[in-house]
Amino acid sequence: MKLRNLIFIVTALVAASGYAQSVIHPKVGETATSTDGKLKITLVAKKQNYSAAMKDSYDRDINSPKSASVTPDGKKYYINSLEGGVTIAYDMATHKKLKVISHNFTDAGSKDLWAPESGLFEWHKKWTTPNTFMGKPVEATFSHGGKYLWVPYYRRTYDMNAVEPSAMAVIDTQKDEIIKLFETGPLPKMVATSHDNKTLAVTHWGNNTVGLIDISSSNPNDWHYTKLLVVDYILPLNFGNRKVNRDNNSGYCLRGTAFTPDDKYIIVCCMGGGGGLAVIDVEKQEYLGRVSGIMGNVRHILIRDGYIYLSINSAGYVQRLKLDTFMEAVKNMKDHKATSEGWENCKVGAGARTIEISPSGNYLFAACNNASRLCVVDTRTMKMIAEIPVDSYPVGLDVSKDGKTVIVTSQGHTQGGKTFGGLAVNIYNVEYAEPEPVIKPTMPADSDSIVAAQQGSGKASQPIMKWLSTTTGKVTAGAIAAVLIAAVAVPVSMKRRKK
Repeated sequence: MKLRNLIFIVTALVAASGYAQSVIHPKVGETATSTDGKLKITLVAKKQNYSAAMKDSYDRDINSPKSASVTPDGKKYYINSLEGGVTIAYDMATHKKLKVISHNFTDAGSKDLWAPESGLFEWHKKWTTPNTFMGKPVEATFSHGGKYLWVPYYRRTYDMNAVEPSAMAVIDTQKDEIIKLFETGPLPKMVATSHDNKTLAVTHWGNNTVGLIDISSSNPNDWHYTKLLVVDYILPLNFGNRKVNRDNNSGYCLRGTAFTPDDKYIIVCCMGGGGGLAVIDVEKQEYLGRVSGIMGNVRHILIRDGYIYLSINSAGYVQRLKLDTFMEAVKNMKDHKATSEGWENCKVGAGARTIEISPSGNYLFAACNNASRLCVVDTRTMKMIAEIPVDSYPVGLDVSKDGKTVIVTSQGHTQGGKTFGGLAVNIYNVEYAEPEPVIKPTMPADSDSIVAAQQGSGKASQPIMKWLSTTTGKVTAGAIAAVLIAAVAVPVSMKRRKK
């Protein structure tokens, strides 16, 4: 235990010093091949805002891009431009800009967009025009088969210490327009959708809370908060008028969030305050406790093929553990505490942030911030097999549905009033020696079709519903789609898939 803590402290110091290293801007055309020769990555395009002279890639809307999100049908991707206050839609095939969605609001102009107040969130000050602000978009999640994109805001621009309730936009991805706004707790970063499309979780970095929203209806006007859950304690936000670094002074710094495949639990990463993973019972809407035994500063989480995968930011590692093993520790939790053992570790680049996995489940891609690298891990061996430079400093990424494109955002940093580093989106082509399976949308794009599928309406759905109910006991739109895909596609071994 002591040795592990010492390693973490040393690597954290090394990672922290990484910002002093030279900023890099790799050229389009740069390639890297895996150690086994079975995978090749090529930087094929980029969007950047650091050199107007590079006309082919220059994009003024790219301003500290935070995250990338590929639509479930694979036709578009969205970039959240944090400091620019916009979400940008691009065509996946051509990388042409389709729409710039602004997060600038006025009280009068946005009044019809706001959902009714939930009464869950406390204001510390009375603002004359609280709904006049620019939202800083952070992460995102799709719901209703990709029809909607949910985008939480780091803070409202007038709230310098991020102590007030922030907000979250819902974008209609067919029109690329904001159709709904929700209040949130302070400093929301991660947001996640349940597999059955009934619950949305928004995780608040700012005060150790997680909000749950009922999204089971196909009508956005029916969506509403059901619970605000507290991870151990609500962080006091009595900072007064002094400027506070809320990237660090935020309690557990709740970050990565994922539903278990059965949607019974939500697992949340704690980047600060002792670390670990917080566990929430979805059905009971109850916080169960924190599980330790993980490296500190855990940032992102994926649950795939029976494993939990984590990115460890400062130390630059990817860890994994069998989900069943982890849930056994949860069942044995006492006084809101448990310890998990048996984690596998893979060293990647310093500052491991967002991680995603290829359609086959064989390759994990990690955006490594301080190392300015995109690293690839072979999940069959849990060893890093490739890395390629990225514009400094990468934070977010997503993988296309065919696995052939990896999109990485490089946020950049501000020091002494000057922004330096990435300010870029890097687009990589990935070639595999063994073809990746084709993953089709997991749910119908039309929300009414989702409801019909969940209810089993229509003659064609009845045999599938009957088969699923006898084999799994639980029918979801995602499960129905999986069976349909298996029936019409060539059989393949399909695996589910700091800031």
